[in-house]
Amino acid sequence: MLIHLFDNKLPNNQWEAPAALTQAGISAAVHVQRKHVPRTLKRLEKAGEIAINNRHVPGAKQRRKVYSLTTTGRARASLLVEQTLATNVMCDNESVPIKEIPRKDRKLLEILSHIDEAYCYHNEPIISSIAEPSGKVSLDAQSSEELVKRMFARAWEDGIITHDEHQLISEVVEFLGMHPDRIKRLSELARKSIITSPPEDIYLEMLSQALVDNQLVDDEVALLETYRGAYGINDATHEKLLNMALQ
Repeated sequence: MLIHLFDNKLPNNQWEAPAALTQAGISAAVHVQRKHVPRTLKRLEKAGEIAINNRHVPGAKQRRKVYSLTTTGRARASLLVEQTLATNVMCDNESVPIKEIPRKDRKLLEILSHIDEAYCYHNEPIISSIAEPSGKVSLDAQSSEELVKRMFARAWEDGIITHDEHQLISEVVEFLGMHPDRIKRLSELARKSIITSPPEDIYLEMLSQALVDNQLVDDEVALLETYRGAYGINDATHEKLLNMALQ
């Protein structure tokens, strides 16, 4: 996260900030499930390494929390960047430090996405961010894609996506930080699918993903409540599905 924030600076103006500096943007960049991001950011804030601001983010209806490095955080991130750039990898059958790989205006995490577990550099990324329009994403992100596809399949069941369904799906994909092109592709795949999932099955999947660490963050609670309201999932059904997700 420090490397990501090192490469993505908060603009000096007091109004706007890029989506890359939100929790969803950070989650997508570092290939970590969104729910794990707040706790790590809280630790960094406690250590005095990051600062939090409220800014307008393009596409968002309300001001969002955005994150930036403090002087202390930038110093630590700078050391991490130096160490990473000095790491040797195999590139074109030759061992070279990462800093010698042509950057072509790419950020460091983008370059790292081309390096496999054996420290070999590939021309194509090994893993892509869910915020990118295409490419294979992490296992966490694949689960998120499958959830969104199932939500689209349910919405397309009667041949048209209603305003309420569109709003609900928009909240979910905004929470995940998913790229619009990826969303369109999932919608089209779902529309062509003949298999739809009952709302309860989708809600159970949402609960299971949210409870992967036996804890719910505030944003997840809000999304789950919105989904329950949209599909009429009562308290008794919620409790039953919650117990199933916890098993």
